[in-house]
Amino acid sequence: MAQASAGRRSPRSMARRRREGSGAGGSGGGDDLWQQSLCGFKSSISKSVFLSPTSLGFEFLLMLLFKLVMSSNSKPTRGRVSMMPIGTPRVPYRNAAEGTWQWVDLWNALYRERVIFIGQHIDEEYSNQILATMLYLDSIDDSKKLYLYINGPGGDLTPSMAIYDTMQSLKSPVGTHCVGYAYNLAGFLLAAGEKGYRFAMPLARIALQSPAGAARGQADDIRNEADELLRVRDYLFKELARKTGQPVEKIHMDLSRLKRFTSQEALEYGLIDRIARPARIKASAPRKDSTAGLG
Repeated sequence: MAQASAGRRSPRSMARRRREGSGAGGSGGGDDLWQQSLCGFKSSISKSVFLSPTSLGFEFLLMLLFKLVMSSNSKPTRGRVSMMPIGTPRVPYRNAAEGTWQWVDLWNALYRERVIFIGQHIDEEYSNQILATMLYLDSIDDSKKLYLYINGPGGDLTPSMAIYDTMQSLKSPVGTHCVGYAYNLAGFLLAAGEKGYRFAMPLARIALQSPAGAARGQADDIRNEADELLRVRDYLFKELARKTGQPVEKIHMDLSRLKRFTSQEALEYGLIDRIARPARIKASAPRKDSTAGLG
């Protein structure tokens, strides 16, 4: 029994012997060389790796070290493609003055080309952004045309009217393009473009109606709000009659309810000047060989 108990050692005594053995071999030997070989991988593996090879298994640690070395030194066979982050895409833009290329976000590149998009509900904040952009581009060069692309549901009355008044006050001509749909006050802004530069895509949808509003409070307050809304409605209808050439009475009658237009109907009504269609390829034009230049 004494020999059997002497042959079995407690876990505490075995751990003490491991600590003593690792401390004794710290000045030289296999453990010291092992610690030096793993010093460059402290950020990649856990602290348990730095124990004695006998604690975790020499073959396991050697295999782990081999995989880490191969993964850090291996080079990809093809160039790595950096994925574009989610959000506003960035596009290459050439600075004509300096002749250099730089990466800018998509909206910045369009602004530099004097292109402005209206693609959401027009509220005060969004209207101020559109106004500031138009005023800035007009101050840089008022001889070039601005391009206002519309694909939205319209918006609040006062912010939309602010955009309309700014369009009329700019020295730069403002061309309007409907690329999807222009409803309510967005359709009014489409018709407010420079004569001859109002376009719509073949499948674009346009809808107009009398401006609406809501009021609450005392009877006098509600009456004042109604009178103001009627005054704004008459102003918008007169401006729309001037832009389209239609009589004011006809516009009052047509827009008493929501009126929808196709691109052709909008052209006949005077809301736009042209339907943007792709240029047709002439049959006599030689087609470019798709295999040319492939060697």
